[in-house]
Amino acid sequence: MKGDLLLLGSVGVAMVAVPAAVLLWSGQPLPGVVAGLPLSVPVAAVGEESAAKNQGAFSQPAAVPSSSGGASVSSQAEPSDGELPAQGEGDEAEALPSTVSERWESPVQTLRVYDQSTGEVAELSLEEYTRCAIAAEMPADYHLEALKAQGVAALTYALHQAMEQRGLPEEEKDPALKGADFAADPGNRLGYMTEETAREFYGEQFDYCWDKISRAARTASRCAALWEGEPIAAAYHAISAGETTEAAENIWEGPLPYLVEVDSSWDILAPGYKSTVTVADGELKELLTAAGANLLPDPATWLEVEERSPAGYVTAIRAGSITISGNRLRNLLGLRSAAFQLERTHTGYTFYVRGYGHGAGLSQAGADHLARQGWGFDEILLHYYKGATLAQVVTG
Repeated sequence: MKGDLLLLGSVGVAMVAVPAAVLLWSGQPLPGVVAGLPLSVPVAAVGEESAAKNQGAFSQPAAVPSSSGGASVSSQAEPSDGELPAQGEGDEAEALPSTVSERWESPVQTLRVYDQSTGEVAELSLEEYTRCAIAAEMPADYHLEALKAQGVAALTYALHQAMEQRGLPEEEKDPALKGADFAADPGNRLGYMTEETAREFYGEQFDYCWDKISRAARTASRCAALWEGEPIAAAYHAISAGETTEAAENIWEGPLPYLVEVDSSWDILAPGYKSTVTVADGELKELLTAAGANLLPDPATWLEVEERSPAGYVTAIRAGSITISGNRLRNLLGLRSAAFQLERTHTGYTFYVRGYGHGAGLSQAGADHLARQGWGFDEILLHYYKGATLAQVVTG
């Protein structure tokens, strides 16, 4: 899942720019999990660059990209996950898979979301929030089971965030939230997208897309991914580096048992998997100097990769006189991920980048691929969140 993250529509090869806001949490601790950073960032930050911003998946029809870099819609019908029910059909919730074997009584009945554009606080039911989060975080042309997986991930993280925020002493709560559980920017489709915005965004394909998203949300809003009986920090990203996903400790300040390296090698098939960025010496010097680096006169000495994670992401790179994380350099230079190779040119550096996003947790493109191979949403979630369990969410 934007997402950067917290993540997030059609699928196609067209690429669009990602708003700078979605990069906010790249390489920083997950709020309320590893370090006590402010909880007033959009929940979408956990998804970082999402598939909806990336607009890439597998063997999909050409997309009509959004001018502002959000989700988009294919001009063709969903190719391989069956027809949607006709109007009035399919309103009853489908049975949950056997892997959702326990019940979890949620202390959160509704989610309170601070709108960063309007300054107002919206109160949403779990199903309404899940529907709006799917719309913002994943292309509507992704397979239905992938949309369900995205919905469970988004809802799980939102519940995690809400429980963290509500559990704080009053003096530690962020007053900027005005009593909300977290912030989002629905006007810019960051965190969730309202039905009104979706109607404008999808245009004549609104009914098809909204029906499909709603169908996914009816199932996803009844499920949560748990670790030791509590909702997990369900991070997600658009495309992995093409080997495994990344472990939490290589991005944030400590490990999380369910955010470990798992196979996502099929992501190499995703449009947008590879990207190339060239940075001229003058621009690079300005950026590195501003970051606190002292540089020698010879630009060829400015950058040297010192460490990579097993998943292929740069975890440490020497930048002149300092060593910084790959994610920090990624943010400085606007790279799609920290999985990159360097090449020195006559006038700068070229970065050959794999994947899109921080690489931890659910790969959205990977989820779509697995769904098209016949995987259910539950199997996808249990693959990407190692050791987590799925539970039916019970409210009231």
